[in-house]
This record gives sequence, structure tokens and C-alpha cells, in this order.
Amino acid sequence: MIYTVTYRISAINGGGQIPAVPRTTRARWVEAGLEALARGGPEAVRVETLAAELGVTKGGFYGYFDGRPALLTAMLDEWERRCTTAVIAQTEAEGGDAAERIRRAGQLTFAEDLHRIDIAVRAWARHDESVAARLRRIDNERMDFLRTMFGAFVSDPDEIEARSTLTFALAIGRHFIVADHPGYSKREAVQLAGEYLLRPPR
Repeated sequence: MIYTVTYRISAINGGGQIPAVPRTTRARWVEAGLEALARGGPEAVRVETLAAELGVTKGGFYGYFDGRPALLTAMLDEWERRCTTAVIAQTEAEGGDAAERIRRAGQLTFAEDLHRIDIAVRAWARHDESVAARLRRIDNERMDFLRTMFGAFVSDPDEIEARSTLTFALAIGRHFIVADHPGYSKREAVQLAGEYLLRPPR
């Protein structure tokens, strides 16, 4: 959804008013940038292209950002907020046992729209050291969350690390799996694997 604000400027002659002009919000520029990133990587995030897609002039962009690098930073900030900070906060607020919190965090973090962005950030990180450093910090935060959750019902440190790693690998890697699963859809097979990892120790 595009949120816009309108303003009226008094005309110099006669003190009349010109029609209200829609102004694209900062959040909409960031959203358009993330969508472009998901489609074509960081090279696809161009101010002129985004302005054309939004149906506005690029002049409004500079009311929010000093330049393209500032937009890219804001996009990473929003990716971090959506995929990690907000997810953990919501998961903690809604409660439930540890297994349920892991399920909820996975559902929120890797919903299809967010998963596309996450994969694009990972591809970007392969060619940009600053993005790679940020991704490592976020992945460490996610892994720490998983270790804490699994630690609530698993006592063996090796098993905690193994379950955390496999759960995270499944969440990230399912995007790249193209194998058939006889008798199951891909979604069903992934869900089975996830539930297997959440079983209490015997």
C-alpha cells in the first residue's frame, strides 16, 4: 500500500492554490527498493527506476535520502527489523512453549515475501563485505535464539547445536531444494523435517 501525504502551495500570483501534490513516503521508497532487490539484486535498486515505478519524480527521493547508499542502508535496516527484531519481539510476546516459539519465528521470518528478500540479501553479501558483516551479526542473533529455545527442552550441548544448525539450514535452504518428494508436496516435506527437529529427546 502506498501511503501519501498531500500539501498545497500558495501560488505566487494572486495567492491562489495549486492542486494537492501526492508525496511518496520514505517507507514506500524503502519498500520499492526491497522489491527491486528481491527481483534483481542491488544493481536493480536505481533511483530513476524506482521513481518511475512509483509514478513520481526522483526529486522527492532526496527529501528523505542523501543518495542511493543511504537508501541501501535503510533497506538493510528494514530487512533486519522485519526478519529478526520484530519477529523475536512478537514471538516472545505471544508466548507458548519453546517448540511453538520456534515454529512461530520460522513462519514469521520466512514467509514467502520476507524469504525472497532474505535470499537476495545473502546473494548481495557475497559481493559486499559490509553487507556480509551485517548478515553474520543477524544470523548469529537468529542462531542464539534457536539455541536458547532448544536449550529449554534439550540438555545435550551437541544436540542443541545440531538441532539449531539443521533448523536454520532448513529455513534458509528450502528455497534451493528442487528434488521431488514422492507422496508429499515440497511444503509438506519441509514441515515434516521441521517437526522432526522439534521432537523432544527420547
